[in-house]
Order: sequence, then structure tokens, then C-alpha cells
Amino acid sequence: MRALPAALASIALVVSGCSSGVLVDSYAREPGTADLCDALVADLPAEVAGQDRREVAQDVPAGAWGEVPVVLRCGVPDPDALEPTSPCYEVEGVGWFEERGADGRVFTTIGRAANVSVEVPAPVQPAADVLVDLADVVTGNVPVEQPCV
Repeated sequence: MRALPAALASIALVVSGCSSGVLVDSYAREPGTADLCDALVADLPAEVAGQDRREVAQDVPAGAWGEVPVVLRCGVPDPDALEPTSPCYEVEGVGWFEERGADGRVFTTIGRAANVSVEVPAPVQPAADVLVDLADVVTGNVPVEQPCV
């Protein structure tokens, strides 16, 4: 789970000046995911788990919602902790791998043409509401290659 604390810690609010965008660290996107991720980001909902969408401060395929932001990233690599025997939690037809940390959880899709990760900070509960609200946009834009079993 090396990436969980770092991933959650990497989310910072841009609080200076008149910018209200969420700062999301850049990351290496997996090859061949640009078109899928661009379509996914274009279709992101205005609200997730009762929280309004926020601007992302950089030009990365990501979305954010809430004051303590939930952050979605598209085109991320497989998590280091993911093993062939790792549990896969299916929510509304989307299979997710879960990593837990003191600051929250990171869920990463399993078996899709592009990996989508969702960082859910601890104050956002229940975390499953976030995954339910994002299921349609994931299934509508990122084809499944191998179903969660």
C-alpha cells in the first residue's frame, strides 16, 4: 500500500488568490488511455456523494468533488499491491480494488481498458456512495475487458 498515504497526501487545495481548483499531482498515464480518459472526464457528474464538482487546477484527466475532495484519476497504472488473488468488490457493475489508509481509501478499477482510481478521504462516508455515483460514467466510457469475479 505504498501509494495510498502519498496519493491522499498529494491532494491539496489551491487556496491562494482567486483559484479554487483542486491540485492533483501529475502522474504517468498508461499508454493508449488518452481517448477513453478524455471521454470519461467530459462525462463526469456535477455531484458525487452529495458533493459538488470542483475544478482541477492542472490539465490532467481527473475530476474532484467536495471541500475535502474526492479525486478521480483516469489512466493510472495498476496499484503495486494488486495481486491475482486480490479481492475485487463489484459496485453497480464496476469491479474495484480497495486500499485503505489512515486518511481514507483508494479504489482502482479492475479489468477495464483503462484504470480509474478514486481517492475517498476519510470524512466522506459511506465511501460506497461515491462508487455508486461514478458507476455509470465508468461503465459508459471505459469498456470492461475482464469482469470482476
